[in-house]
Amino acid sequence: MNIAIIGANGQIGKILTTQLAANQHKVSAVIRKPEQAEALEKVGAQAVLADLEGSVEDLTKVLQGADAVVFAAGSGGSTGADKTLLIDLDGAVKSMEAAEKAGISRFVLVSALYAEDRTQWPDDMKTYYVAKHYADKMLEASSLDYTIIRPGGLLNDSGTGKVKLVEHLGEKGSIPREDVASVIASILDQSSTYRRSFDLVSGDDAIEEAIQSV
Repeated sequence: MNIAIIGANGQIGKILTTQLAANQHKVSAVIRKPEQAEALEKVGAQAVLADLEGSVEDLTKVLQGADAVVFAAGSGGSTGADKTLLIDLDGAVKSMEAAEKAGISRFVLVSALYAEDRTQWPDDMKTYYVAKHYADKMLEASSLDYTIIRPGGLLNDSGTGKVKLVEHLGEKGSIPREDVASVIASILDQSSTYRRSFDLVSGDDAIEEAIQSV
């Protein structure tokens, strides 16, 4: 597959880029800064510059030719609420619109556990959850063959390959970023996950088993 990863320089994006390139996929690593390109190209990706605060038309050109889009971009914890809304919400929606304009049907969005449940949003992260909530809603209203992945607390530990993947978890949990990337890589061509949303935390099931059971 030819896969465009928006936010390829982020923590999940880097891992996913490496995994997909190692498995002989063609990866377009969509990044914001030229200096981010070298490390991604070393693992076998083609780095492509794009600005999520730019136009949908420019983003459409960047995505042209991809079979699938993964949106793993985020403004990061050090930015203000304005950047959170511009990147995590509007950037995500622009990416959806660009995918549709480019004729790409497959779209995977990295969201957050409890993004759909306002009662669970911590006060100090409400803007972040607002962005995730409405990006999810816009994707659900689109024509795309989407999958929304809502991971729990993200860890830098090595992946275990064992996860819990369910539509509604109902409890808190955490998961290594490496396992989140592995799940995304595994669901890209799984039609059973199309137009569905999943909570994702560490668990007892091997990734392939977890995907087959949804």
